[in-house]
Amino acid sequence: MTRIAAREIAVHTVYTLDFFTGDMDSLMEERADPAFYKGLAEEDEVFSSPPSPESFKYIETVTSGVSEHLAELDGYIEKYAVGWKFGRISRVVAAILRVCMFEVLYRPDIPDAAAINAAVELCKKYEDQQTASFANGILGVFVKKERN
Repeated sequence: MTRIAAREIAVHTVYTLDFFTGDMDSLMEERADPAFYKGLAEEDEVFSSPPSPESFKYIETVTSGVSEHLAELDGYIEKYAVGWKFGRISRVVAAILRVCMFEVLYRPDIPDAAAINAAVELCKKYEDQQTASFANGILGVFVKKERN
């Protein structure tokens, strides 16, 4: 599984955090089960096969990290989404932004430009070009202000 596919599954898993009432261990157990992917394979190609152990470790690290830093990441989204209240941003875009911001802040092995590019591409897949441009603007300013 490519890093791009693992990142997309991480975004799906982070999206789930807004609705999931169980603990992180049970969520990750569900995502580790090959049957989970088999059930979704027809809906989206990204679920065509379970992640490798290395990809699953990335998914688990990102999901747990976003969960631990959720208030901080949402604060950054609200801060840099000038003129927008957090509640107006779609949950899909919020999940994409959370994953990207987590990678920028806490994954030094991932270049900022790669994280932002991946986020923009995911926005294009799940939303539209205007939303992708919106996310790109938020992330560009975020990196410029928070990384310097």
